[in-house]
Amino acid sequence: MSALFRARRAVVLCLAGSRPLSQLAELPETHQLLRQTCRDFANRELIPVASKLDREHAYPAQQIRELGAMGVMAMEVPEELGGAGMDYLAYSVAMEEISRGCASTGVVVSVNNSLYIGPVLKFGTEEQKRKWITPFTTGEKVGCFALSEPGNGSDAGAASTTARQEGDEWVLNGTKAWITNSWDASATVVFATTDKKLKHKGISAFLVPMPHPGLSLGKKEDKLGIRASSTANIILEECRVPLDSMLGPRGAGFKIAMQTLDSGRIGIAAQALGIAQASLDCAADYAHKRTAFGAPIGKLQAVQFKLADMGVALESARLLTWKAALLRDSKRPFTKEAAMAKLAASEAATFCSHQAIQILGGMGYVTDMPAERHYRDARITEIYEGTSEIQRLVIAGQILKEYQP
Repeated sequence: MSALFRARRAVVLCLAGSRPLSQLAELPETHQLLRQTCRDFANRELIPVASKLDREHAYPAQQIRELGAMGVMAMEVPEELGGAGMDYLAYSVAMEEISRGCASTGVVVSVNNSLYIGPVLKFGTEEQKRKWITPFTTGEKVGCFALSEPGNGSDAGAASTTARQEGDEWVLNGTKAWITNSWDASATVVFATTDKKLKHKGISAFLVPMPHPGLSLGKKEDKLGIRASSTANIILEECRVPLDSMLGPRGAGFKIAMQTLDSGRIGIAAQALGIAQASLDCAADYAHKRTAFGAPIGKLQAVQFKLADMGVALESARLLTWKAALLRDSKRPFTKEAAMAKLAASEAATFCSHQAIQILGGMGYVTDMPAERHYRDARITEIYEGTSEIQRLVIAGQILKEYQP
């Protein structure tokens, strides 16, 4: 193990604070230490600047580099490729804490780990892993995932982007929509149809550097939330890449995308948990400090009921998320559990952020307090990487399959 790998692992595992989180006794000790380390980082490096990053739509470059030095930008990647060599439960724990500090930074971390590195790690050749993963482990570079299209939305199997072979090159044409990290990315996984007659079985995946001739970006979207992460269309016009840019076998693109999204949903669930936890932190702290009718408002039963409901939603979603991560780590089926975790956590984030604003009243509606940012950041978690409606379809399909005679 090189000195760099030892240093990264030491940072991730050993910089724990002296005050462990009591509610995490069920986590392995290494994961508890990791969580405290990421919490300390969020408190020190993210929370103080999160509102400014959001207001200025500013990519958190310095924070991403520091997270790369900690190993957080490539948590599941083996150490020999430059990663932390940890499991998906560790990734989920880290994602929650980073997102508690800044949801925008959390989604940059999530996309790089699960949507960009994830499929290359699982389906790439050894040469592709060295070329397309190792440079993306340090935080100096991040990747993105180009699946959605302007007219397709949740219908991932209807890729109108095409790829045709000309000699020793693939030529890509089409537009990809809502691509997170796009303006800051140095590479992307692109899904394109190589054989229209085969429908979703004719979709293939490609690795494309950014910037690259024939690839351009649309306008940076002015979004409701997660405003420090970039979102834009990727436009491909006679974009030529070498034959060895194909990721996995020809026609395996839909399979790669679906398996990637299964894992990605756990990461988004963890991001949503971070937003929900930040909302509860804000509301409970305010309930202690704000007085009305001669006492802290936390003494009021109406406020207590809201806090109780927030806590139940948060903790139940956290357990679902950990279960999905543990199933994935044990190489057992986790499609249903990942969808459940994503659904429960995203709706918990929306619920908790809404309740936090209600508890704060007028103070929750102004930018002096973080509650309104949590409310805006939470909304996207019910949309990207599969809407809540898609999660319910996935869950119901898996349940019906389990009960099939």
